[in-house]
Amino acid sequence: MVTDPRVAPRRHRRLRRACFAVVEALARLFGGRAFYRRRQLSAGRFLLRREFIPVRGLPQELDGFRIAQLSDLHAGPFLGAGDLADVAAAIRTAAPDLLVITGDLCAQHPEQAFLVLDDLAEMVAPCGALGVFGNHDYKDRREAEIAARFAERGIRFLRNEGFRVRREGRDLPLVVTGLEDLEEGRGVGVAAARQSLRAGDVEILLCHNPRGARVLAREGCAAILSGHTHGTQVDLPWLRGLGPDHPGLRVDFGSTSLVVSRGLGVVGAPLRVGVPAEVVLLELGPATESDVANGASHPMQGG
Repeated sequence: MVTDPRVAPRRHRRLRRACFAVVEALARLFGGRAFYRRRQLSAGRFLLRREFIPVRGLPQELDGFRIAQLSDLHAGPFLGAGDLADVAAAIRTAAPDLLVITGDLCAQHPEQAFLVLDDLAEMVAPCGALGVFGNHDYKDRREAEIAARFAERGIRFLRNEGFRVRREGRDLPLVVTGLEDLEEGRGVGVAAARQSLRAGDVEILLCHNPRGARVLAREGCAAILSGHTHGTQVDLPWLRGLGPDHPGLRVDFGSTSLVVSRGLGVVGAPLRVGVPAEVVLLELGPATESDVANGASHPMQGG
């Protein structure tokens, strides 16, 4: 039985929110969006981070299955329509089987999520596009509207539910489960999300907040894909604590790997220091004897 993975929502003090608002307004005034696109989202600037996910008893038809993960777009002041064009081109070149989005489409308002809809629709992979919501996506409680609009363009959001992946009209032994956000979702239904799993299935779990990974890990769950932390966004000793706790880019819990994306967008200021914007490219493969013995996984080299 899974312990309740929910965590207490973070609430910032009024002074802190006011300071962030001033910084954001000044950055917008001086061309922060154009600066961020040029420095982080143009070709050659963002990272294509490759991760190999070893799976015990991997079915042969899943050997080499590739997943592209996007996270924390935070569309709004510093990321808007057309700004992901180079990211879309890179994903088309990488040719993943499946695209997943691990939350935080918008920065402040639900309407901002629709700014990136056209760009994201250009990235839909042969096996589809799936996503979950992050804490920012629940503002004004219009997440159902966001899900409906994105579904019209081929991007399905999983809200405490599982989705069996199909390829060329045939079911695969691969189920992507998606949870509501651990902070802001009205309910986190792990049992409901995993209801469609069958014996022998490989599970990939999407959960925006990585803090629940320890209790969500289980045999048969190859990977938990999260975001939320921005990799600290500004990796400096006196600033990295401003954001949510960052557990690291990859942590193994037995046979389950937690993969935390540093994301593509920013909050507060159009600035990343030591923490590049990134797309995570994952590939499934059979576990070796050493993987089984160590209960560990390993990253692919390259970028």
